[in-house]
Amino acid sequence: MSTVLKNLSLYNIDEVPSGENRIFGIVVSEWNAEITNALLEGAVETLKLKDVDEKDIHIQYVPGSFELPFGASSLLEKKKISAVLCLGCVIQGETRHFDFICDAVANGIMQVSLKKEIPVIFGLLTTNTLEQAQDRSGGKHGNKGIEAAITALKMADL
Repeated sequence: MSTVLKNLSLYNIDEVPSGENRIFGIVVSEWNAEITNALLEGAVETLKLKDVDEKDIHIQYVPGSFELPFGASSLLEKKKISAVLCLGCVIQGETRHFDFICDAVANGIMQVSLKKEIPVIFGLLTTNTLEQAQDRSGGKHGNKGIEAAITALKMADL
């Protein structure tokens, strides 16, 4: 599906379950902080909008996207959490590093979720350019942080 003219973060708030009395973890990559902080802001605001108390949102920063799965696993070891959101951004460069990181993060997040039997949400932007990342972190295509929060709320409700 083409995203050229579509805001991917539009949703019907009434179709999203409440997060009241639930605890959420958010693991955020410090790499590409301009982008990841915007994703974090979107995620936190969405969780609060759906009745999650700010004290029930636990944020853990990690150096880069590669560390997101370990950060999620670490949060799940320390706290009773309903779901963890992993937020990061990898922008294509001149080498295959992009491919290795994206593949490792996707597989790592899935493995943590299956092993811990807790939803771990993939909120990693994998873009070709900085402009594409900006478009998906509060720009014309919405905010992937909002989408990750909605997914976390829905999965925690299962």
